[in-house]
Amino acid sequence: MRKSTSKPPGKPTLADLQAFMTVAARRSFVQAAGELGVSRSALSHAMRGLENTLSVRLLHRTTRSVSLTEAGERLLGRLRPVLSELDHALDDVARDDEALRGSLRINGSDGAIRHLLQTVVPRFLAQYPQMELDLVSEGRFVDIVAEGFDAGVRLGEAVHKDMIAVRISDDLRFLAVASPRYLRKHGRPALPGDLQAHRCIRQRLPGGRRYRWEFARHGEAVAIDPPGALTLDSNTLMVEAALDGLGIAYVPEPYARDALARKRLVAVLEDWCPAIPGLFLYFPGNRHIPAGLRALIEVVRAEREESGAAP
Repeated sequence: MRKSTSKPPGKPTLADLQAFMTVAARRSFVQAAGELGVSRSALSHAMRGLENTLSVRLLHRTTRSVSLTEAGERLLGRLRPVLSELDHALDDVARDDEALRGSLRINGSDGAIRHLLQTVVPRFLAQYPQMELDLVSEGRFVDIVAEGFDAGVRLGEAVHKDMIAVRISDDLRFLAVASPRYLRKHGRPALPGDLQAHRCIRQRLPGGRRYRWEFARHGEAVAIDPPGALTLDSNTLMVEAALDGLGIAYVPEPYARDALARKRLVAVLEDWCPAIPGLFLYFPGNRHIPAGLRALIEVVRAEREESGAAP
């Protein structure tokens, strides 16, 4: 009998498995291809090859989105701990090397990323010149694990309780601010309820709903859906609109600090604006912490200690 010359099925490459995890995290071939530095067609071809190698369909494809099949979900669940352990092994090797190498992907709000750039990033890159930082600024709150980030940076009140959080800033306040010209024309509110008679610059949150302004004093809390003809989705733009005399804006104090110091803006209702937990670097506590992230945490703590800030 003639022997078969067919080859046994091959095994997926590590690169293909990592590419699959990137597609699974991004749910988009375009975004995943951009992150991996390959063309969309090359990535799609690689995923077809992976499915053919495994003889199972892993991805549902439409013209607008990508989702996982049941088999894809199972594979993703099995790959995460395996590749995490591989990262752990590589980190152990990196720690034996004098120069730390690798990359960190961090997601945060625009203000959070700006704070990192002004405080921690210069020191970190100077200390670890062979490390790369990929900082993604966006308003929406994302699942950092599902979307492939090593860590996130957000206000403390937004960080989930199952995350490990490291403080990177002092507590901060949201302040209601307006230009002197606006206040001369429309008067100064004395109580949160007085805002109903004012022009307010409202904020649209990433999910689509408008932000309700929250005030508190002596244990009394008030939430206001302020009136106004202008709605924006950026704290920076809200400050600019307030500077132009278009109304009262309610923004994190750092965004308005320079204009307040130069008296181009005036804070109102200050006694109704208590401090809230500041910014925190956070990451899941149930998986291995990359060596680069541990190094970043050490830089954060050293930076705060040297500045005399509270831990």
